[in-house]
Amino acid sequence: MSHETVYAIASGKGGVGKTTTTVNLGTALAEAGERVAIVDTDLGMANLAGFVSLTPDSTTLHDVLAGDASIDDATYRLADNIVAVPSGTNLDEYAETSPEGLRDAVEELRSQFDYVFLDVGAGISHETVLPLGLADAVILVSTPEPAAVHDTKKTIELTDRSGGSVAGLVLTRTHPDGDISHDDIADRLEVPLLGTIPEDPAARDSVYAGTPLVVFEPEGPAAIAYRRLATTVTGVEVPVPADGDGDDETDTESTATVAGAASDDDGREAAHDDVSSAITEAESDP
Repeated sequence: MSHETVYAIASGKGGVGKTTTTVNLGTALAEAGERVAIVDTDLGMANLAGFVSLTPDSTTLHDVLAGDASIDDATYRLADNIVAVPSGTNLDEYAETSPEGLRDAVEELRSQFDYVFLDVGAGISHETVLPLGLADAVILVSTPEPAAVHDTKKTIELTDRSGGSVAGLVLTRTHPDGDISHDDIADRLEVPLLGTIPEDPAARDSVYAGTPLVVFEPEGPAAIAYRRLATTVTGVEVPVPADGDGDDETDTESTATVAGAASDDDGREAAHDDVSSAITEAESDP
């Protein structure tokens, strides 16, 4: 098993599937029995809030970084083995946050969970760069399009400047007949190619349904690719349904609660019935 347990999921360009990758990697590992936390570190443009039932006075990472709450107060259970720590969507609360507090929050989560995935915002702001150096490794997410690849190169530079380490590249929305090979793209960026996620209509459908793709369409090509990616990244054996056999009942049953609402011991709930427009916009084509 990999010794790395905290991963920053980053991209230079929005809309390439970064949040989708974060959620599906985490869910795939949770299905395999690992304890997982996914954290929205995009303090200004939160994307994960739609995965939890937040009321106006709900506790979020904003409250933690403002010194008004503990990380446990901002943790919401999504399903068995997986929790989310959302950022708030209130800009006034964002103004009161101190990103430097993220280090302590991440270390606390590291002590409680087997794997922690930080969903990093795009851009070059301080709160974007900070997680790149806090994580054990950075997973780069890009589509094969030249603009996205170019922005990924900037993220690699930011990771180097922050003292972070790049685990490798994940290419999303790939096609077998692309103009350039996926290995060539990784070679040009001088990073390992961790995996490719093929274009799959179910990916967008799963976002609108508010259900992780690996649960929404577990035997689809993109879902299988995410499961294999989870194994590649962590070394954990994640079950992969046999292509087209439709008989992986254990996988489906063990994660059934992911598609519904699950409550933790404190009564906080995480509902997947209604994904926020922020997630839909972030993970849809421009």
